[in-house]
Amino acid sequence: MEFGAFSVSLNVKDIYKSKSFYENLGFQVFGGNIDQNWLIMKNENCIIGLFEGMFEKNILTFNPGWNENAENLDSFTDVRDLQKELKAKGIKFLSEADETSEGPASFIIEDPDGNPILLDQHR
Repeated sequence: MEFGAFSVSLNVKDIYKSKSFYENLGFQVFGGNIDQNWLIMKNENCIIGLFEGMFEKNILTFNPGWNENAENLDSFTDVRDLQKELKAKGIKFLSEADETSEGPASFIIEDPDGNPILLDQHR
């Protein structure tokens, strides 16, 4: 099962302090908009998202169709197909992608400890 690019989306209290902290660890801004309270930061192949006031918990995030540089992959498993496969395995969903749609879509599942996992397809 291929989920695409992986990142950790962090719920931060102060995006400016968090940005500075992660820059001190060698991360650089890769995307996002600090004026909208979100940034994507990267250090080699490690990707983190900083999100102030957008969700309650930290989230494991996967992006089907993208590599770690947010470049489109030639071949990937559509998020709706991943959803069907996980449903067949009895995985519980917090939110679901519309299986009749095409293009961008997402779903959220939760691990046994309550950690949210977002599969977010952008194309």
